Amino acid sequence: MQIKVNGEMREIAEGSSMLDLICSLGLEERVMASALNMEIVKKDRWGSALLSEGDTIELLDFVGGG
Repeated sequence: MQIKVNGEMREIAEGSSMLDLICSLGLEERVMASALNMEIVKKDRWGSALLSEGDTIELLDFVGGG
């Protein structure tokens, strides 16, 4: 199925969760916040947040600087 991740279209398997997506991208240590269709999904819910065709996902990490 097709979803949009940080503005880019991606193909993922049916029944994938937010956690599946994050792990498949190798970002499990970097992602600090996520949103599914403009709604925040807390880290403890990533495994139960199932993705659907056409979903829009935003994955954010925080970078310090100054």
